[in-house]
Amino acid sequence: MATIKELSLKCGVSVSTVSKALNDYKDIGEETKRNILKAANEIGYFPDSNARALKTKKTYNIGVLFSTMFGHGLRNEYFAHILASFNEYATGKGYDINFIEHNVGNRKMTFLEHCRYRNFDGVCIACCADFFDNEIQQVVNSKIPVVVIDHIYNEAISILSDNMEGMRQLTQYIIDQGHKRIAYIHGTNSSVTHNRLVSFYQVLRENDLTIPNDYVIEGIYRDSVTSGLLTQRLLDLPVPPTCIIAPDDYSALGVMNTIRRNGFRIPEDISVAGYDGISVAQALEPKLTTIRQDTDRIGTEAAKQLINLIERPMVTSISNVYLKVSLMKGSSVGYVNSSDLNHLLK
Repeated sequence: MATIKELSLKCGVSVSTVSKALNDYKDIGEETKRNILKAANEIGYFPDSNARALKTKKTYNIGVLFSTMFGHGLRNEYFAHILASFNEYATGKGYDINFIEHNVGNRKMTFLEHCRYRNFDGVCIACCADFFDNEIQQVVNSKIPVVVIDHIYNEAISILSDNMEGMRQLTQYIIDQGHKRIAYIHGTNSSVTHNRLVSFYQVLRENDLTIPNDYVIEGIYRDSVTSGLLTQRLLDLPVPPTCIIAPDDYSALGVMNTIRRNGFRIPEDISVAGYDGISVAQALEPKLTTIRQDTDRIGTEAAKQLINLIERPMVTSISNVYLKVSLMKGSSVGYVNSSDLNHLLK
């Protein structure tokens, strides 16, 4: 492996100049910096990680707390895209990514113990089945820099899509299509769920619409089986809804399957909407009407904010970062008029 001294000789500069260029110091000219980085790539120079850790007091390791939510784990398309973009940005900045587990070899550890054992510079918390779990709270309340995806803690930077705006766009579009009997199967208790519910009811009120309490049911995020069972409950009501909003796109698959098993057509008889914008939902027939969350931007922004907090803690605020969403109209929400509204009555 090439050494830093060999790199300095090749570039005709001092070892300290090479070190400053590699660490992106501002008192090195851009042209000099580019030449050194180019030469480092040509001779295959990599900084010694142990030496760098001793000098900078950092390990350049980031932990990712990613619980295998409902058994899907990294097979969950939504979070897989987020973590892929998170990893791309972080590795581009010289950091390695490690998943936080309970078991390290034969040792049983809490999440916080694992973070300290690996001496992580920072932690990203994503896709947790229970954000209120005591072990997760311990990590958030520790002195380790933390960024959280899809949840809000006062002690950490939170990266979220604008869920209130997303649900506003989706609900208003459904109403504009003539629907008045709109059901919402929402996810489990969280800040994301709360904001979507608030926005849903706000839009109904703005349009002078009221719905039965039976139309709003708590489900589970990314669980098509549960959403399918809850859809059956809605279809069995004396006055069923004409449109059902699922907790997310994956759950919408269960909603659609149950509707079809009952002999109804989508969207001619009952309309369906999701939330997330995952690619599999757009391969369905009909294409799912949904809200697209920018998973690449979420992952990149989470990595950027966490690294800023690690490297520049005194100029990086602990705040919530909201990212824009967009409505994908698809074709699973059909238009209805007043004469169509009684077609599902028992």
